[in-house]
Amino acid sequence: MTGNRRDLTQLVSTVQPLEVFCDESGSDGENLIGGNTDVFAHAGVRVSLESVADSIQEIRNRIRSPAEEYKANHLLRGKHRSTLEWTLGPSGPIHGNAHVHLTDKAFFVVGRVVELLVAETGRPTGTLALTLYREGPRTVGGEQWQAFLESSNNLMRTKNRWDARTPVDSFFHLLDTLCPASAGSQVGEILELLRRSRPLADSFWAQSLENPTMIPSLDPLIPAIAQTVAYWSRNGRPVSIVHDEQNALTEERIAWLKDQFSGPQRRLAGVRFVDSRSDPRVQLADFLAGVARKIASDELNGRGDRELTALLRPYVDSSSIWGDDRSRHLLGPAPQDDQAV
Repeated sequence: MTGNRRDLTQLVSTVQPLEVFCDESGSDGENLIGGNTDVFAHAGVRVSLESVADSIQEIRNRIRSPAEEYKANHLLRGKHRSTLEWTLGPSGPIHGNAHVHLTDKAFFVVGRVVELLVAETGRPTGTLALTLYREGPRTVGGEQWQAFLESSNNLMRTKNRWDARTPVDSFFHLLDTLCPASAGSQVGEILELLRRSRPLADSFWAQSLENPTMIPSLDPLIPAIAQTVAYWSRNGRPVSIVHDEQNALTEERIAWLKDQFSGPQRRLAGVRFVDSRSDPRVQLADFLAGVARKIASDELNGRGDRELTALLRPYVDSSSIWGDDRSRHLLGPAPQDDQAV
């Protein structure tokens, strides 16, 4: 890896940037439906090197595993429940000094396809996406809803594309089936709006073929990092992101992120990469991201652990991309509808 990847601190600020140490869990790139996980979590921690070293050693002393590098799955084992509770709890090493952004991947896909195809109508895309996500499975049936999610995912993917017509044709062929079956319902109205937007889908496809390095519409890592910067710089202090090695964070995407925070406050001071094994602060972010993803996924799927969900709640970003009302209420405060996607 070149030096430019390891130290991309190009922006200058008169204020010493706040270093935030980050890692993620549940990354499947743009393959969000039918992948290995249904939730993506991105965590950032702000702790001193001295204190975090003591905390990692305390976790090792409690777990006593011979593993060279500890991961979140060590904490998630039932026999280490007390260590997990301590790590997240008020006496643990990250309480008040950490933040996690959650993404329900299915809702993210629904939000992105609605935003792409309906935004020009002036309709509230956030509200429409929530309605479609929440009512869609009951209205069209579970099997057809899964087909819609998969087809939407394929339509929006900007990498590993196959025949230039297949995803677009397949998506609108499916809508030709779903629209009559859902006619007269709110879901049917939204699906009809999507069906009328074929020219926008064709345009998006053509643009992505012409510019394969465009910022991916379906990689939740980019909006999660953007929200991490927004959260930690909310008092006006610029932020420098220190992230575990991540191939998805290309120089083009980092440049896009810096451009989003290039206003007068210059809130993103830079991005650099480290190996989590060499920096315990990133390892601690890895712990939080991994346990947050598992706890949130369990809650989303109706098998949540009340105590662990309550311990996670103080860390969860209120702008997390989350459409399920029941689990959102338990995991953290809900934002306004249009902020949910």
